[in-house]
Amino acid sequence: MTADDSSRIETEWLTLPDLVEVLGEPLGRVRRFLDESYLLGSRRNGAIKVPSLFILDGHPIPSLRGTIIVLQDAGFTDDEAIDWLLAPDDTIGMPPIEALRAGRKAEVRRVAQTLA
Repeated sequence: MTADDSSRIETEWLTLPDLVEVLGEPLGRVRRFLDESYLLGSRRNGAIKVPSLFILDGHPIPSLRGTIIVLQDAGFTDDEAIDWLLAPDDTIGMPPIEALRAGRKAEVRRVAQTLA
């Protein structure tokens, strides 16, 4: 279910302090975004980091949470879900995160549901 690092699109990885700054939210709220699946993080070099592509206009992408929940329901770990979101998908024609950023939520979730 995971893509290797070489096939993923490039993204900056934001630490929790970075997210506090980018989102303009206190650390507790940033942690809640992670706990409640508004954002998805992965341990990179010891620290939890979130792909910057998950943020749009200073906020978590609105359609990301539902997509994360679909992937979790399909049995994906957080790392596997991040890999899937960042890897090119032939069915969608681009990485799912780019499709979400372009407002193509229904298409991304339809593909995600087939992965269970």
